Amino acid sequence: MTEYITVDAEDRVEPRNGVVKLHGPDGFAGMRKAGRLAAEILDALVPHVVPGVTTDELDRIVYDHMISAGALPATLGYRGYTKSSCISINHVVCHGIPSEKPLRDGDIVNIDVTPIVDGWHGDTSRMYLVGDVPIKAKRLVDVTYECLMLGIEQARPGNRLGDVANAIQRHAEAHRYGVVRDFCGHGVGRLFHDSPEVIHAGRPGTGVELRPGMIFTIEPMVNIGRPDCKVLEDGWTAVTRDRSLSAQFEHSIGITEDGCEIFTKSPAGLDKPPY
Repeated sequence: MTEYITVDAEDRVEPRNGVVKLHGPDGFAGMRKAGRLAAEILDALVPHVVPGVTTDELDRIVYDHMISAGALPATLGYRGYTKSSCISINHVVCHGIPSEKPLRDGDIVNIDVTPIVDGWHGDTSRMYLVGDVPIKAKRLVDVTYECLMLGIEQARPGNRLGDVANAIQRHAEAHRYGVVRDFCGHGVGRLFHDSPEVIHAGRPGTGVELRPGMIFTIEPMVNIGRPDCKVLEDGWTAVTRDRSLSAQFEHSIGITEDGCEIFTKSPAGLDKPPY
């Protein structure tokens, strides 16, 4: 049975222990500020995601934007990770490490950022289309965004995480895509990764009950091929086993009295490509 605890912004940060935190107005205000900065960073990247740019260059833009805003990159130094973002290209499912590799015409790219603002983590990711992208890849990106938003529609009090997961799974599989099971969304707030785990494939009416004050990410990873993936020798980069294309979108949300609030929506309306 799920245990819940009501927390205030001034409470000591408790480590992840399986208990689901219920946040008050101060927590929502903190996440609103962190989420907006995260979305602004992804907006700022739009003109830079072009053929020939290296993912290291994009990571530097992310770092500079965070530091100039008085924030810190949550990923930098996290469990030994050395970059300020994750940038995942084509068949990379998630946790792609920025490098000197340039983007090529036709690539699809996920950029995942998490600035820490006054102790709160604004966690979000978005897909970008590089140059002239094939219709097949564009369709995957469109459907993955639709999966995210259908999942968010189910994020309301009284529903369960299985309702969120099932909405995502049904839509993806209706297009014969595979939903990744190896990675999931998570509670977020003053901890980068907190309870509960937010799966993206499951049965309706199952899992943790959603209650006002819960804050978590929904971040479906959808593959054109099978859902199976593997982690490379660097210990971070996850790729599709069949080398098929993968796409992902992520928002941080909070459950309200009658639905949910998305903290990481683009202020410029650039939530999905083409931008």
